[in-house]
Amino acid sequence: MVNKVILVGYVGKDPEITHLDNNLVRARFSLATTESWTKDGNKTDVTEWHNIVMWRNLAEIAEKWVRKGSLLYVEGKIRSRSYDDREGVKRYAYEIIADEMRFIGSKPASDGGQNISSTTSASQTVSVPPIETTNLEPARGDMPF
Repeated sequence: MVNKVILVGYVGKDPEITHLDNNLVRARFSLATTESWTKDGNKTDVTEWHNIVMWRNLAEIAEKWVRKGSLLYVEGKIRSRSYDDREGVKRYAYEIIADEMRFIGSKPASDGGQNISSTTSASQTVSVPPIETTNLEPARGDMPF
């Protein structure tokens, strides 16, 4: 079974950083993705907002480098959770638990031209080098569905 999400979008607000016990760090922020199409000469844009959660070293990188307006590539898995709101109504939340992130476009201002990398576990290295791109959306004719 596979639970994998790949998003490319703009950060909606600076990450909310939480330092927990045992030096555990969590970063939370929203990421906007926009789908555009034209039908009968009318352009339509639909924006989706995704809740991104990063842990440990990746969260530390987000704390240092991610800012509102950053264009990011985020890879991870989707998780759902439920909670009861103040009125006792059961609510559901969906989050992307990120395990990889890359900056797209220009490098972060204080990067000094170096790649940023982090190790999230003994066996997995997460690298965060900026990549350049000009067109992030595939042509509709290239879609297999």
